[in-house]
Amino acid sequence: MPVLPISQVQVGDQLASDVQTALGSLLLQGGRTLTARDLDILQAFLIPSVDIRRSGFAETNVDESREDESPAEASLTPLHQKFLNMEKLLKSAFMNVGPGQKLPILEIRNELRVLLEPIDDYNVLMFTPPNDGGASERWIRQSVLTALTSYQLARWCKFPEKEWTAVALAGLLHDIGNVRIDPAIFRKPSPLTPEERNEMRQHTVYGFKLLNSVPSLNQGVALAALQHHERVDGSGYPMKVKGEKIHPYAKIVAIADMYHAMTSNRHHRKAESPYLVLEELQSEAFGKLDPMYVQTFIDRTTQFHNGMLVQLNDNRVGEIVFTDRSHPTRPMVSVYGEIINLTKRRDIYIRSIYSI
Repeated sequence: MPVLPISQVQVGDQLASDVQTALGSLLLQGGRTLTARDLDILQAFLIPSVDIRRSGFAETNVDESREDESPAEASLTPLHQKFLNMEKLLKSAFMNVGPGQKLPILEIRNELRVLLEPIDDYNVLMFTPPNDGGASERWIRQSVLTALTSYQLARWCKFPEKEWTAVALAGLLHDIGNVRIDPAIFRKPSPLTPEERNEMRQHTVYGFKLLNSVPSLNQGVALAALQHHERVDGSGYPMKVKGEKIHPYAKIVAIADMYHAMTSNRHHRKAESPYLVLEELQSEAFGKLDPMYVQTFIDRTTQFHNGMLVQLNDNRVGEIVFTDRSHPTRPMVSVYGEIINLTKRRDIYIRSIYSI
């Protein structure tokens, strides 16, 4: 395979072998199809050249079944492709929900099961949804992300296995009530008036009514739509219920929904660092969210090995060398030999993760 200088490497090229940092840690794995962000990473680590595969170079044993694929299609992982399929189905189903029109729950459930097949490839902190050319609706994309994260959190919190898919379905459909909100309010770019804000909050009630009438649907799915903005201290909405009166599915979905809302770009604010969001969720656990579920979420999403490559908010790149499980979002990071203890340096935090 050709070894090319970084200046000649292109988006869509595939690595023929692993790329390592100067310290010997894995930076990018062989077989990976390079994205624009990957090229930035290679340049940040001053990698001079890489061994790549590219259509157009002579190769043996070419997979002819991929000849008709576009570069974008060829670069999609199975999880990314299933993500787009789920998103497309959900958008179509939501657009057609209306008087006399039934939600295609069986089709949605089947597509969800397909989406969950490669769930072991899903990493909450690192997963980036595939580029769809701007065709997606932000809230629908967030619903698919919430489904994936809710499934993982149900597993981690030791829910019975038979309920994992139901919890994922609750995450997928939790915001379905948005289809009943006046589009002029729902898509308003400027701040909402108190009256408009109250109407937006009714999406929880609208969603419950839509789902509660669907035969054979787990009651927890409908209750998650109703209660995912409730808080254990009674400060949420729409009914200000407390503690054990909030369904477990709703408690799981609330955490996943909040995480993805805060780590996604919106018209009025930029996405936050996943690590900062975890810290905010932890503070919310005191009286707002279920503390056991939140702690499990933080513990499991931050279980990274020493040598994990991360980027700090000052743009420096380093390796995690030690994690105190009492402060899982603030490990010690080595940056060219300098050890930075993020527990003590509160002005510095992890912005993104490069590899696992």
